[in-house]
Amino acid sequence: MAMRSAFLQITIAYAWMTLAAAASEQTAPDAVSLQHSVEATVQQPRPFGYFIGDVLTQRVLLEAAGREFAPALPRAERVGVWFERRDPRIETADEDGKRWLVLEYQIVNAPRGVMTIELPSLEIRDVVGEHALFVPAQAIEVAPLTDPTASINVAQALRADRASPLVPTRPIWRRAIALGGACAAALAAWLTWIGWRNWLARRELPFARAWVELHMLDEHAPEAWQAVHRAFDRTAGRVVQRGTLAALFQAAPHFSPLRTRIEQFYAQSSALFFGAGLPDGALSVRELCRDLRRLERRHER
Repeated sequence: MAMRSAFLQITIAYAWMTLAAAASEQTAPDAVSLQHSVEATVQQPRPFGYFIGDVLTQRVLLEAAGREFAPALPRAERVGVWFERRDPRIETADEDGKRWLVLEYQIVNAPRGVMTIELPSLEIRDVVGEHALFVPAQAIEVAPLTDPTASINVAQALRADRASPLVPTRPIWRRAIALGGACAAALAAWLTWIGWRNWLARRELPFARAWVELHMLDEHAPEAWQAVHRAFDRTAGRVVQRGTLAALFQAAPHFSPLRTRIEQFYAQSSALFFGAGLPDGALSVRELCRDLRRLERRHER
């Protein structure tokens, strides 16, 4: 029994020695790294005024012992209960050419009341693993978006604290009435001008006047043919006869589409006044005057 007890004690002692040696081997690199760790120059975020979703930015100067520091960039990951680290990046200041490691942390949790939380410390190793920059922790104050202890309705709490200002509508109505009145006046003036122009055309244009005269005459009467003759003469500015129709079409080329009927009118007019009278199936001077009046008004426009 005594030998078995002594053997058991020796075995336990050997196991403890083995575990201690393994622990010392695992902690030796960390101890070496801490001996070469330098506290970094850090631009910390402001320590107050944050809510869930806000992003905090740390800027770490990449220098160690006066030399440039080539960091092994930390991973983008969840950091504790309150933060999530985004992908870090390196920026260079334009004025002095110094390099800064930019670390962004987003708040991913919301407290029930105003409280102080800690942005954890971070050790940034270089790419070789021999040196490190130590970024100290930073205490910040975070608050909830709304007060959960308030007795008012949440929907009411999110409303504006005052009513929206009323837009004065009286100047708008005055401007609209003035513009509407101006448009109405312009329309009335345009319609008046159109009416006056049409009235003047009925009184002054040669075939418009002949058209009025023909309403009181028989179209086969010599007076009706004479009324149309006078209209041709006023249009050409001279007496128009069968042999001088070229002067008429030169003065009024818009009558050219009716050239055949106009020549027929002058031929039948010679027969009426200097021959045996109108032939059977003579043209209608009323229809000819109506068509000439349309061409005359279209040309006047």
